[in-house]
Amino acid sequence: MPCAGWTAPARSSCWKSYPEHRLDGRVRDYAALTAYLGLFASAFLAATLLPLSSEAVLAALTAARGQEALVLWLVASLGNTLGALVNWVLGRFCLRWQDRRWFPVKPRELERAGVWFRRYGAWSLLFAWLPVVGDPLTFVGGIFRVNVWVFLLLVGAGKGLRYAAVILAVQGALGA
Repeated sequence: MPCAGWTAPARSSCWKSYPEHRLDGRVRDYAALTAYLGLFASAFLAATLLPLSSEAVLAALTAARGQEALVLWLVASLGNTLGALVNWVLGRFCLRWQDRRWFPVKPRELERAGVWFRRYGAWSLLFAWLPVVGDPLTFVGGIFRVNVWVFLLLVGAGKGLRYAAVILAVQGALGA
C-alpha cells in the first residue's frame, strides 16, 4: 500500500509523462553548462605555457547571447587565473630543469620576462595577459617567489580587465 497522500503517475511511460518544457529546459541547461566548461578549459589552457587563445571562444559565446556576460567574464577570468597559477607553481618548483630540452620556457623568453620583473617588480604581473611575455611573466613570478595571494590578485585583475574589454568590444560591435 502506498504512503498516505501518494498517487501513482497518470501514465506508465516516464518518457511520455515528462513535460516537454522541462526537457527543453534541461537541454538548454546542458548546453549552457557545456559552453561554460568549454570556456573555462579554453581559458585555463591558454594561460598555461601552451600557445592557445581563449578570446575567440569568449567572443563567440558573448555574440551568441545565450549566456550572461557577467558569468562568462567570471568563468574566463577564473580559468585563466588558475591556469597562470600552474605557471607560478612550475616557476616556483621546477626551475632546476631549465637546461632540459623539454622545459616549457625558452631562455630568451625567461630573460625578457625577468627584465620586466626586475624593472617593475610584482606589479608587472598586471600585464600577464599580454601575448608572448605574459605566460613567462607568471612563470618568473614563481621563480621570484611572489606571495601566491599577491600573485592571484594581480594576475586576476589584469586578466579580468582583458576579458571585460573583449566582452565590451563584442557587445559594442553587436550594438547590445
